[in-house]
Amino acid sequence: MKQNNKVIIIGSGFGGLGAAARLAARGYQVDVFEKLDKPGGRGYVFEKEGFKFDAGPTVITAPFMFDDIFALAGRRREDYVQFVQCNPFYRIFNHEGRCFDYNDDHQFILSEIEQWNPADKIGYERFMSTTKAIFEKGFIELADKPFLHITDMLRVIPDLVKLQSYKTVYNYAAQFVENEFLRRCFSFHPLLVGGNPFDTTSIYAMIHYLEREWGIHYALGGTGSVVNALVELTEELGGRFHYNAPVQEILVEGKRVTGIRLMDGAVHHADHIISNADVAFTYMNLIPAKHRSLRNSDTRWKKLTRYSNSLFVIYFGTKRRYTNGKLVHHNIILGERYRDLLRDIFHNKVLADDFSLYLHMPTLTDPTMAPEGCEAFYVLSPVPHLGADVDWTTMAKPYRDAIMQFLEDNYLPDLQENIVVEHHIDPLHFQNNLNSYLGSAFSVEPVLTQSAWFRPHNRSEDFANLYFVGAGTHPGAGLPGVLSSSKIAEELIVGDTDPQGF
Repeated sequence: MKQNNKVIIIGSGFGGLGAAARLAARGYQVDVFEKLDKPGGRGYVFEKEGFKFDAGPTVITAPFMFDDIFALAGRRREDYVQFVQCNPFYRIFNHEGRCFDYNDDHQFILSEIEQWNPADKIGYERFMSTTKAIFEKGFIELADKPFLHITDMLRVIPDLVKLQSYKTVYNYAAQFVENEFLRRCFSFHPLLVGGNPFDTTSIYAMIHYLEREWGIHYALGGTGSVVNALVELTEELGGRFHYNAPVQEILVEGKRVTGIRLMDGAVHHADHIISNADVAFTYMNLIPAKHRSLRNSDTRWKKLTRYSNSLFVIYFGTKRRYTNGKLVHHNIILGERYRDLLRDIFHNKVLADDFSLYLHMPTLTDPTMAPEGCEAFYVLSPVPHLGADVDWTTMAKPYRDAIMQFLEDNYLPDLQENIVVEHHIDPLHFQNNLNSYLGSAFSVEPVLTQSAWFRPHNRSEDFANLYFVGAGTHPGAGLPGVLSSSKIAEELIVGDTDPQGF
């Protein structure tokens, strides 16, 4: 065991799980405290009547990041969970129901572009060649490096300017692609991590390259099987998980944190604390204001920080299969009023009458997610966070009805008479169950002024041994982002070359 070896992790989302497995593999004693009744956080699994629904991420874009965690412990990821590649990666529909498929076959993508605008094939190839450079800088070099000091940021500014990071993802793609629908197809990716393509820095254009390089994968048994694999690995290494154990307070002595107090009054001490809870929630609710600097006062989190959108998600199972070939595993349905809809969600903070949707259909790849002869789905609609004047206790039902009717009219015939299981979540779930400030689904919005050093740091500015992992800290949301944050936290704790953190 290491000296100063005790680590407490608050929350068991993928950031917390990644950090737990890594530090347990390094010989630390790890205790994970989870508010809910089982692990996963946003990756929680709902189960009912033989149906399994992944509540959170369903797209695995960098499988090697999971492989690295198991390898650190001398294990093989394949012995714990199996990944299979999806083809196509996505099927993207326009408002008329016409679709565009893409995968990692370059010639196939060019043939798909040909059907929309042949002139854009050359532009797409130029787009891909430039996103490789963005990927190599933004992901390979910077994603798993902490930005704790302003000098860390100053060193990379010339590269960020050279890569046109001051442009938005949409505007970056629009330089190369003329067709409006194709522009949307090659720039929607920020929506996967809580960003508006018309606001998010073009650094996030690297997601398209990341997908092309390593593919889109699905974990057999659902994303929950990845959660279970990481829990199993951590427990094999001596880590411990405590469920139904919400944290009331992080205990502070001077410039260090010493432990946690649970809601039931129990106190647990540790040498290091990692919060996988929402960063704003952690500072405003778990650390008394008298111990926080002005930098981390309520003013910062309530007035000076922009938060991502929230989500309305319907999980449903049907007593029939939908295997006519119209839908694939991952489907994106873009509304006609695309730019204005996103403006309503991110800026105007109003719930629009129309919507763009992500429709997940895992049983096409993995029939075990539903009883025999049945189909499992979830449909996700981006919506404003709770800063909007929307009463979800009254609006959830009509909003649900509008989405389901749309799906029945356009994609899933006789849907509602075939539903046997259904459950939905809305912004109140993210606020009340997941402790996310304003019910934001992805925490801090990924705009340039909230990226790298400007994003909440992986080590607290106030406390030398308090660390952050997950969507709200550097580098950001999405599985590659939160797994990178867990690697950063591990290396900061193991290295501890700057123990005071200042």
